[in-house]
Amino acid sequence: QVQLVESGGGLVQAGASLRLSCAASGVTFSNQAMGWFRQAPGKEREFVAAINWNGGATYYTESVRGRFTISRDNAKNTVYLQMDSLKPEDTAVYICAADRLATYGINWNDYDYWGQGTQVTVSS
Repeated sequence: QVQLVESGGGLVQAGASLRLSCAASGVTFSNQAMGWFRQAPGKEREFVAAINWNGGATYYTESVRGRFTISRDNAKNTVYLQMDSLKPEDTAVYICAADRLATYGINWNDYDYWGQGTQVTVSS
């Protein structure tokens, strides 16, 4: 059974940093691309970042490029999202996703498994 469990969310002030983690089980993690999405109240779900199977390629949505960093540790079956210089508009539920393919996509339906999400709230 596939499980993706996110952690690391919280309430911070603008300008602060958070590091999200997503621990995967039931998948061959080292063969799979991983991604992060976010869902804010009243807004469309949005792609945030993705990483290929070995961490050699990453991609970010424009609004987080230069502030967020996605990385992975295949020995720990974990993907991370380091979020720096947080802004109030980053407030959302952040959801981890796993792709059965080694190369990433940027659409929700490119992925095959999703976690429950972790709340990130940035106050001004």
